[in-house]
Amino acid sequence: MTKAADFAPGPSQLFFTIEDHTRKAFREGFPSISHRSKEFQHTYQRTVANLRQLMAVPDHFHIAFTTSASEVWERSIQSLVIENCLHLVNGAFSKKFFETALQQKKKATKIEVPPGKGFEPIVTANEPELIALTHNETSTGVAMPLTYLANVRAQFPNALIIVDAVSSVPYPAFNFDHIDSVFFSVQKGFGMPAGLGVWIYNNRCVEKAKEVQAVGVNAGSYHSLLSLHEFTLKNQTPATPNMLAIYTLGYVAEDFLNRGIHIIRKETEYKSVLLYQTLQHHSLLKPFVEDGAWRSPTVIIAHCGEHTETVRKRLEAQGLYPGDGYGELKKTQLRFANFPAHSKEQYELLVDVLGGIK
Repeated sequence: MTKAADFAPGPSQLFFTIEDHTRKAFREGFPSISHRSKEFQHTYQRTVANLRQLMAVPDHFHIAFTTSASEVWERSIQSLVIENCLHLVNGAFSKKFFETALQQKKKATKIEVPPGKGFEPIVTANEPELIALTHNETSTGVAMPLTYLANVRAQFPNALIIVDAVSSVPYPAFNFDHIDSVFFSVQKGFGMPAGLGVWIYNNRCVEKAKEVQAVGVNAGSYHSLLSLHEFTLKNQTPATPNMLAIYTLGYVAEDFLNRGIHIIRKETEYKSVLLYQTLQHHSLLKPFVEDGAWRSPTVIIAHCGEHTETVRKRLEAQGLYPGDGYGELKKTQLRFANFPAHSKEQYELLVDVLGGIK
């Protein structure tokens, strides 16, 4: 059956302009040009400028490209931590970030809460070098309030605060005074094929990377932060990147700017309210995240229990394809992405169908 909507949280439904942008790139022969050419530098510069405007990124922050957001887990720990870091863990992906630090032989500690729960204020004896926060835990549908980020910065003014925002960007209006770095990949909120990570970092990160290198700690090699930074200042990358994705991302960011980020945010909120209200009043389903302040507007988790397969089949019969629950929750939950690629009409159809399941 033809899909009316694909709600998997990643890779997610493609944004409707992707095909046109990709065709344009091939007509221009862009995928086969040199990544050291002026043409590529111009494309890199355009993409960075559009992202900077879309996300209101200050001038003292820089934007580099990686193969994925997962790569940034490793690069950030290598480049920004001499000894210790602190991770807030409330699901599979925040846990993987923590485990990456352990694999890098750092003195990594974690504050862990059960899946679906938010965090209390941090209690720790020492100020860590780096605090790793997952803004939107894709596996459980928990989103960290921006006020929580502000409180972490106030409590730890000297620590580097790095934020995994893979499944929330471009929705959140981050205050960059409260963070030092944020990263994401393009196959979720930007509605693109997978294969590109975006790492935004400030000058504090650059200075810390120099300190790590100066004390003789292995800060990574060819794709260390300092290497990425050296090339991004020239609108380049250390190695041949996913040029087609960088090209396309620049145009998608432009599409979002033309639409208006304020409109995108309002539509995201409208769609999330529709679904959460439906789940709250449903006889068989409920929102997995109980605390409304910590509910993600961009990845909404329905706890379906023994009704999971029944709900899935009813939805798929209407061309609506939910995402599976994650890991141990696969058989009892369904996940619904709420990205710019998902229209209000798709969400209205979704809640109509869910409302008819008794």
